[in-house]
Amino acid sequence: MEIIYHIAFGIHMLCVLAILALLILQINKNPKKLNPGVVHATLTAFVAALIMVGLWDQAHDEEINHIKIGVKTLVLGVILALGYKNLKKDSIKNSVWATMLSLTVINVLLAYLW
Repeated sequence: MEIIYHIAFGIHMLCVLAILALLILQINKNPKKLNPGVVHATLTAFVAALIMVGLWDQAHDEEINHIKIGVKTLVLGVILALGYKNLKKDSIKNSVWATMLSLTVINVLLAYLW
């Protein structure tokens, strides 16, 4: 089970990197269009995170930090909701794009610093 945990961790990291890359690629575009890959990567990162939380006890000796997992899940859920809401639109507002990018960076910082 520890191997499955580490595979899910790798998939989660790649998905978060994909979210960041796909959002940063829109930095110079005007109007900005949401790439469907952002939504797919966010959903895949969410599923991989659920697998990692489920396998935490078998892969680690210490107790899981439920508050951290809850905050990170909330942030990822907001990114996913914004993505689904703006996926079919021809262009997205700069504020929505900036919110999604900043929430992704916040999620990375929460994982690293907390």
